[in-house]
Amino acid sequence: MESSQRVMDRMAIGLSVMCTAHCFATPVILALLPSFAVLQIDSEQFHLWILAAVLPTSLLALSLGCKKHKRLRYMACGVIGLAFMICAVLLGHEIAEKALTLIGSAFIAVAHWFNYQQCLKQNDEKCPCSGSKLDQMV
Repeated sequence: MESSQRVMDRMAIGLSVMCTAHCFATPVILALLPSFAVLQIDSEQFHLWILAAVLPTSLLALSLGCKKHKRLRYMACGVIGLAFMICAVLLGHEIAEKALTLIGSAFIAVAHWFNYQQCLKQNDEKCPCSGSKLDQMV
């Protein structure tokens, strides 16, 4: 069975990618297909909802990884990304908001990627994640 930290890392990476895709795709979709403007996918509520999903997921996965691997730099990278995303929502200026959100989601995705990769290292006997043969096969 996979550890909850690895599952949360995967989920957080997916949320970061979704956030980045939203920031890049929304202006293109709204410019090319005016009927999509009715859907309000560029609304502030989307940013609040995605932040509400990213915050606990990222904090949980990164803190579990930090506890297991003692790699504070991954946690710090994720917290920096979360700070960028919180500033983006609080600032509310459209161009700055998109830039801060993209920078923040990149920091978060990188932090989770390294956290996840740390769990995949099979040669590290000290890693609690690589302790069982079943975990190494997954």
